[in-house]
Amino acid sequence: MDSAEQGLQDWLAQGFHGEMDYMASHGSKRARPAELVPGTRSVITARLNYLPLATPSETILADGRKAHISRYALGRDYHKVLRNRLQKLAERIADAVGPYGYRAFTDSAPVMEVALASQSGLGWRGKHSLLIDRSVGSFFFLGEIYTDLELPPDPPVAEHCGTCSACLQACPTGAIVAPYQVDARRCISYLTIELKGSIPEALRPLIGNRIYGCDDCQLCCPWNRFAQPTREMDFAVRNGLDQASLVELFAWDENTFNDKLAGSPIRRIGHERWLRNIAVGLGNGPTSAEATAALQARADHPSPLVRDHVAWALARLSSDAPT
Repeated sequence: MDSAEQGLQDWLAQGFHGEMDYMASHGSKRARPAELVPGTRSVITARLNYLPLATPSETILADGRKAHISRYALGRDYHKVLRNRLQKLAERIADAVGPYGYRAFTDSAPVMEVALASQSGLGWRGKHSLLIDRSVGSFFFLGEIYTDLELPPDPPVAEHCGTCSACLQACPTGAIVAPYQVDARRCISYLTIELKGSIPEALRPLIGNRIYGCDDCQLCCPWNRFAQPTREMDFAVRNGLDQASLVELFAWDENTFNDKLAGSPIRRIGHERWLRNIAVGLGNGPTSAEATAALQARADHPSPLVRDHVAWALARLSSDAPT
């Protein structure tokens, strides 16, 4: 993990983490499992496919009236699903070997998930920084069990990106600044999920109709031609989110947002950022009376953040309107 720890420090030093201060906290614990969980001698890594049967991303991205949501967020929140799976695995191990010490994690603690998974043979780190397996692609979640058991290590697998640079070229905002280096401050997933304030104006037109996350670097990856739909029903599409229109989703009030997205990872960004993101999508879409009316209905929204992005979107649509 030494190279991964140094890579993290270099990434932080360049400010690529943006407002994600938690990436800089916890010191060396993120790269040193035994410091995070004393007594850890082995790490069991696992992955769970999340790719749902859904309207193809390419179809939605090509229709500026539609809202594109990252494939991982179309169904139930993965944290609970994967954590429950890991707990069951840990209990089965206990049945086989007796009581032992362990803690299970899934994107819920300072853990270098991709580095651990690549070291344990689950795949290799792609140039977009995500884990890839040549047999199933990259549409999967990662989880870990830190344990005090002494287990034989699995060997890492060779990297198979070769000279391919499709993900670097496909990133709408140029966030993949070099192979294996992502400047989160430009990443659409960061801008629509992690960023709490205003989305930089220069980046708004590049976001298109992506209102929650972005899958472009995975959609273009040649290895994802082997990706298969998940068999986990919790990840099935909910509320028609794979083909909903921007106007339809923009009309949700806060109660509707909370009710419809209960149990969804989307709910954690809150209604205010939901409206912020959709306003950008509407501003990037085709000019129509429907889109303009939807934005005008939010022009006096109590949130300055929403008002700012609505005003920007209305100006965009106005400038595109025929004269």
